[in-house]
Amino acid sequence: MKHVTNIKRRRLGTNGPEVAVIGLGAMGMSDLYGPADETESVATLHAAIDAGVNLIDTGDFYGSGHNEMLIGRVIRERRREDLVISVKFGSRRTPDGGFQPVPYDVSGPAVRDRLAYSLRRLGTDYIDIYRPARLNPQIPVEETVGALREMQEAGWIRHIGLSELGAATIRRAAAVAPISDLQIEYSLLSRSPEESIIPTLRELGIGLTAYGVLSRGLLSGHWRPDRELSGNDFRAISPRFQGENLQANLRLVDALGRVAERLGATTSQVAIAWVAAQGDDIVPLVGARRRNRLAESLGAADLLLDQAALDEIERAIPRGSAAGERYAAPMMATLDSEK
Repeated sequence: MKHVTNIKRRRLGTNGPEVAVIGLGAMGMSDLYGPADETESVATLHAAIDAGVNLIDTGDFYGSGHNEMLIGRVIRERRREDLVISVKFGSRRTPDGGFQPVPYDVSGPAVRDRLAYSLRRLGTDYIDIYRPARLNPQIPVEETVGALREMQEAGWIRHIGLSELGAATIRRAAAVAPISDLQIEYSLLSRSPEESIIPTLRELGIGLTAYGVLSRGLLSGHWRPDRELSGNDFRAISPRFQGENLQANLRLVDALGRVAERLGATTSQVAIAWVAAQGDDIVPLVGARRRNRLAESLGAADLLLDQAALDEIERAIPRGSAAGERYAAPMMATLDSEK
């Protein structure tokens, strides 16, 4: 197993912040992946920062604000200027913890309102990267980005980010204001961004922060087919975790595990390192909720994959070989990036 030594840094896009080559996604500490230990979550956040990770990604709807408050506890104990906090907004929740089946609220007034609440929960006077979580087809992306630009000019946000948008919409957004990065699912099992999105980002000088790099645990090497999932665990309804799809995907993971063994690394480290190896403009986000999983994930920063290793990984998990979509059909329909 590889261990991180001196974590490298990359810049998010032409005008974005400099961040560690691996970032930390905090969603699972509050939501959608079953129960989490709050004390361990705080310890994991501190451990990540101590290891040199400065990009922490959250959403105002993760745990209906709980995730921001959790991160806010950590911010108060650290040097704020050392951190890059990325926040998504727009999704609407229900009192029982569900999601409202309505389009994302990314209007101009919503930008200002949701930002105000996030600043208060995080206990900070600015957010480094603020981004809509999804597109609302009824609201022009120019309106959303225009409002974000106003908040940037006022000093409440440092950079404007995007999430899950297709190439044409990215171009429209970038015509309104400079964009630091696009956040999108990208992994060995989810490679659709390679078709038109990544080339567009590179043409425009926009970085990519990749979430789901372990395909929500599938590529971790720790998933077992008989694992029981709680009712609020998103994977209980994810197509890739169901029946024959799961069996087929785990066979791919087994093949990747054999490659990892030959490289002297773990399966998850190879999966993360593969994403990082796709370009210096790409930063993988890992969703570690515990310090031991964080340490394993950060070991990917020291794993250098030469062309022979990349070719071997490609043979283990060929492009397009994943069984099942990454979301259930209703959620897939909300993704501008898939159109």
